[in-house]
Parts: sequence; C-alpha cells; structure tokens
Amino acid sequence: MKLVRHLANLGYGSRKDVQRLIRQKRVTDTDGRALSDHELIPHEAIRIDDKPLDPPQGSVILLNKPAGYTCSSHDQGRLVYELLPDRFRFRKPAMSTVGRLDRDTSGLLLLTDDGTLLHKIISPKSNVAKIYEVTLARPLEGNEGDIFASGSLMLNSEKTPLLPAEMEVIGEKCARLTLHEGRYHQVRRMFAAVGNHVEALHRSKIGELTLDGLEEGHWRLCDKSDIAKILPS
Repeated sequence: MKLVRHLANLGYGSRKDVQRLIRQKRVTDTDGRALSDHELIPHEAIRIDDKPLDPPQGSVILLNKPAGYTCSSHDQGRLVYELLPDRFRFRKPAMSTVGRLDRDTSGLLLLTDDGTLLHKIISPKSNVAKIYEVTLARPLEGNEGDIFASGSLMLNSEKTPLLPAEMEVIGEKCARLTLHEGRYHQVRRMFAAVGNHVEALHRSKIGELTLDGLEEGHWRLCDKSDIAKILPS
C-alpha cells in the first residue's frame, strides 16, 4: 500500500493532511531519510516526527479499562476511545471492542480492526473463557456455585438457559466467576437471579491472557503469543 493511503488509513489525517506531512519532511525512515508520497516501505520502518507509527492494520490492542468508561464510539459520557490516541477514531477499518464491558465494569478489554479475529474470539464455538472478579452487596449464600454450574439458570427475557459457569469463593462477599458465553450484563443478572447485587466487577482474564501488570487506563499492542493465549491452536 502506498505511503499516503497507508498513513491516512491509520488516522494520521486526510490524504491532503498526510501529503502535507510528507512535504514538510516529517515522515522519515528509521535512518532519518525523508520519504516521498508513493514509496512502499515496511510499516515498522516509518517514522512521523521521529516516532514509530501506531499499530498496523490487523492489530489487537489490550486495554485496562477503568470503571466509568463506555465501550462505544457514539454514546454520551466518557468513552474507552478517549484512552487511545485521538487519531485511532479515524482509522480505516475502525478499531472495535471485542465484546463489551459495561460502564461500571473495569478490566481487560480487547480492541481490533480484524473483523475475522473479532468474531472468532466472541463466537460460542471458540469457547473462550472470560474470568471476572466480583464484589457483592451481601454475603454469599453458599449455593450460588451449584446454580451457576447447573446449565439450567434462566435469566429474565432470555429464551435459553445459561451455559454452565464456574464460581470460586474468594471471600464472604467476593467471588471469581468464569463464563463461556457473553450475554448482556450477564454477571450482574446472574447474581440478581440468586438475590444479590454486584457492587464492583472486574474482568481479569480472557482465555489465558491477563493484564500482567498493565496499569489502569493504559493499553499495549498484543503480539502473536498473546493471541495464542486467547485462541490456542
């Protein structure tokens, strides 16, 4: 792909904007050589103002989402895209969240512009486990784990029962829940169905991928080993 189109697709501006950057000699290679409009050069060898480019197309980003941010590009309030460079909003194809975390849920969130990979991760056929740390308003009764593991729990407005889920008791009001599907506000609705209320919810793991020390509100690019932790071959 030619340089101008490549940079425009990454959100660095319109083609005119990118051409202006090139004329100003702000687009260089790793040796500092100014690049011309139509050069074909590897993504990793391009610099703008001496800085490496944003992740290439087909990338997956791992974000430690704080509570209070919405997984949308259209809703009002604070959006997860505000935690990324502004130009990410103008990438083509767009960076989309891989599933969603509701506004009040924190933790591990993936974003990608690879539609095929996105659908593979969220597909029930892939059986990708998602692990949540749950803090409850009231103490656990002791039978929640059996109910969640039964595969017979029906939520309001649902036509099919939930798949079996595993629950580990962490404390009187704390649990770790592993899901193998992703329904709307599922964790919150599951605990509501057994007479409790979720006060805090944090996703700590997808497959075998964890945040691994990534600070809240920060993001990093996933590599092949990260993807293998989500979708082992």
